[in-house]
Amino acid sequence: MSELERHSYDVLVIGAGGAGLRAAVEAREAGLRVAIICKSLFGKAHTVMAEGGAAASMGNVNDNDNWMVHFRDTMRGGKFLNHYRMAELHAKEAPDRIWELETWGALFDRTKEGKISQRNFGGHEYPRLAHVGDRTGLELIRTMQQKIVALQQKDGKQYASMESNVKVFAELTITDILKENGRVSGAYGYWRESGAEVLFEAPTVIIATGGVGKTFKITSNSWEGTGDGHALALKAGANLVDMEFLQFHPTGMVWPPSVRGILVTESVRGEGGVLTNTAGERFMFNYIPDVFKEIYADNEAEADRWYVDQDNNRRPPELLPRDEVARAINSEVKAGRGTEHGGVFLDVSKRLSAEVIKKRLPSMWHQFFELAGVDITKEPMEVGPTCHYVMGGVEVDPDSAAAVGVPGLFAAGEVAGGMHGSNRLGGNSLTDLLVFGRRAGIGAAQYFKSNGKNPVSDSAIRTAATRIQAPFDREGGENSYALHAELQEVAHNLVGIIRTASELEDAITQIADIRKRSANVSVSGGRKFNPGFHLAFDLDNMLLVAESTAKSAILREESRGGHTREDFPGMNNKWRQINHISSFDGVQVNVRQQALPALPKELFDLFDIHELEKYMTQEEIAKGGTN
Repeated sequence: MSELERHSYDVLVIGAGGAGLRAAVEAREAGLRVAIICKSLFGKAHTVMAEGGAAASMGNVNDNDNWMVHFRDTMRGGKFLNHYRMAELHAKEAPDRIWELETWGALFDRTKEGKISQRNFGGHEYPRLAHVGDRTGLELIRTMQQKIVALQQKDGKQYASMESNVKVFAELTITDILKENGRVSGAYGYWRESGAEVLFEAPTVIIATGGVGKTFKITSNSWEGTGDGHALALKAGANLVDMEFLQFHPTGMVWPPSVRGILVTESVRGEGGVLTNTAGERFMFNYIPDVFKEIYADNEAEADRWYVDQDNNRRPPELLPRDEVARAINSEVKAGRGTEHGGVFLDVSKRLSAEVIKKRLPSMWHQFFELAGVDITKEPMEVGPTCHYVMGGVEVDPDSAAAVGVPGLFAAGEVAGGMHGSNRLGGNSLTDLLVFGRRAGIGAAQYFKSNGKNPVSDSAIRTAATRIQAPFDREGGENSYALHAELQEVAHNLVGIIRTASELEDAITQIADIRKRSANVSVSGGRKFNPGFHLAFDLDNMLLVAESTAKSAILREESRGGHTREDFPGMNNKWRQINHISSFDGVQVNVRQQALPALPKELFDLFDIHELEKYMTQEEIAKGGTN
């Protein structure tokens, strides 16, 4: 065995998407030495898939917008299960983070007056999404990468080496977060190309690994979305909060099979696209929940007028929050009014000219034309729900992004839970990355300055190394591809959009069985260029995530946001006060209930009391928020 490659840093950032890069910038600017780990190529993070825009109440298109309206919309979208402090910080700080990006070189679309343009999106009261056509995430990543390079160039002049204080390790997988004396001491992993092992000694680790979509058969997520950060945190002793809440984006491509699940941005509906079933009916008018009836139009005439006069008309129901739209499409397909491929139609060609569509939705036009042979300037798109985003994630302190229970561990972005409650509004993810990525960087810097180094022991290294070698030492064991396909079927069929107790019980049993068999996964061939080797570790992560999701879902006996129980179809105000906390004891995931922090009075008072009565118990209303 060749000698172990070792690195020493102050802060280790796992994940090179928006949250990870924003955290790295903040930690470096605080004077720390930072390593950025990237599972795939630098710049290919899943953030680039965020198309529609970044939500921030800048008030550039409608000056009635402000942080309080954005906070209210976020809480409504999450059905009041959000951690209020995260939603508050996000709404207050999002505009500054967008303006900051612009000073770093981001080129946003403009209004006629030259301000950053903002577009409409589901669940947002005003046009609030700063955008770059339908390629906003790509611009965010491009800008953040350029900022990292600028910091490296500055270091190059000062220290004669551009990588002296910020270094990117691309195509590297982390398999373990290491601890000594109960605190983080570093991380262990391997180069994906060669399989050679690497040790990072770092007393602070920021997890920014994104989502879990590859646990499901149909997903908008790229191959990297295997819940690595969720599982690393669990195994390190951290908690996951509310893992039952997965967002199925209502509009993924459904045909041909090669593109199934690829995202169709919500901007299509924001710009005027309408949903119809095979009978040509605009069915969303039939699915407006009572809590939204005052805000959404119940007839086509008013819905169409809204596009030209938003102050005097209610919004089209196509712009309901994503969970509502996904359930409606699912219901239409189940009722036999869907397409032969299990989708519905989304049409923007009747409202916008071909020229405008190509200007405002260039990626969508190109995607459908090239991949599906459909010209969206002339014909409808065929769309259906696709597993898109996980609201659940690492339980963190809202102000510092510190993972609860593990000193030295931080989490930001999709891997962190709490911010979005039971359902995320479109556009809130990109500003979530920026707001909490920055806060994680600040939190990590403060922690490091107070605690200093925490050396890794030889025994911790041996344990981590043995785990990586294990699949090669087994012969004739289970195949990781076969087990992954089984897991995806179980998740898709039993833990999908609509759930029941009996199906969830079945899922828990089957996941436990797959998990048992996965302990006997064997990998043939060497370590070089061996995808079966990578999947053995990804599978372990996805099994922990799936177990957390199924066990949290069976306990929540109500329907809320992304979690729909056929056997408990309504929202229950008592359940709104409960978070589900998943932890791992080394053998299985255990889920317990924990009280949700109560809204403080000044935030409670931002809502109309009659609206709160739809979500809260009489006792909560009587308290009027905590002081």
